[in-house]
Amino acid sequence: MQDVKGKVAFITGGASGIGLGMAKVFVQSGMKVVIADIREDHIAEALAHFAARGRRDSVHAIRLDVTDRAAYARAADESERVFGRVHVLCNNAGLGITGPIKSATYDDWDWLTGVMLGGVVNGVQTWLPRIRAHGEGGHIVNTASMSGVFASGDAGIYITLKFAVVGMAEALRWELASESIGVSAFLPGGVRTNIFWSHQMRPPHHKTGYAEQDRRREEFGARARDAPPSSGITMEPVEVGERVLRGILRNDLYIITHPEFREGIQARNDALIRAIPDEPLNEERLRLLRTMGNLLHNPIYAEQTTPKGPPPKSGA
Repeated sequence: MQDVKGKVAFITGGASGIGLGMAKVFVQSGMKVVIADIREDHIAEALAHFAARGRRDSVHAIRLDVTDRAAYARAADESERVFGRVHVLCNNAGLGITGPIKSATYDDWDWLTGVMLGGVVNGVQTWLPRIRAHGEGGHIVNTASMSGVFASGDAGIYITLKFAVVGMAEALRWELASESIGVSAFLPGGVRTNIFWSHQMRPPHHKTGYAEQDRRREEFGARARDAPPSSGITMEPVEVGERVLRGILRNDLYIITHPEFREGIQARNDALIRAIPDEPLNEERLRLLRTMGNLLHNPIYAEQTTPKGPPPKSGA
């Protein structure tokens, strides 16, 4: 998509944090935006923001639990009634629950998987047929994390699910390459959001092994929240939204916010190369594998280029 003016975006987790940063930038760029969020208080605050700036007509809000497939279908119908065809899907809703796998309960796995991976699946299953049907092209952004490309921090379930979200984006990118529908894996670093308190959304009677991690995460979140923007501890959501919009316009496979993570990405990629057995190739096997489509090589990776410098300020 080289021009987003007049297009419609649907953003899950869109009423706060990264999702709201995207919404502000998209609206400033001339888009209509549906913000879908489970928190009614966040929705009210987001709508008040746009109303105060005279942009209330550019935004429609829907309360949505992304794990509820029937509700998701109703939300899609409502979005199309209000704004018409949707072109950009941002699968952004998530949870910042971290901790080691060895401490996890089944409830931890089930809840986090339902939201962080199941919500992305439901977004794609709901919206992709509609985007393909209108034939006007579009873009899908899957919000992952730096933890989706290398194992950063003590966050086993989180890392597992974010890797899956990245893999899904890569697979879908290849599938949709001929249909004018771009797909990006969005890989943010630290952003000034409410993610450090997302454990407060844990369902009743949920047995967790992460109570101590929840406490420590709140403490870190408070420090990050209270730090001045100039401290650089976390990036502001609007700047992140500007980087996402630039990635959509560039049709990037990967949208990375923080160049400081280069070392971790490089270390993992180098480890993969070193793990390749140092032995002669089996030429017969190689010949056979080369006949099997993109099994040995996927051209989507060659498409990625390097953004030069920070994106332009949107004024959002």
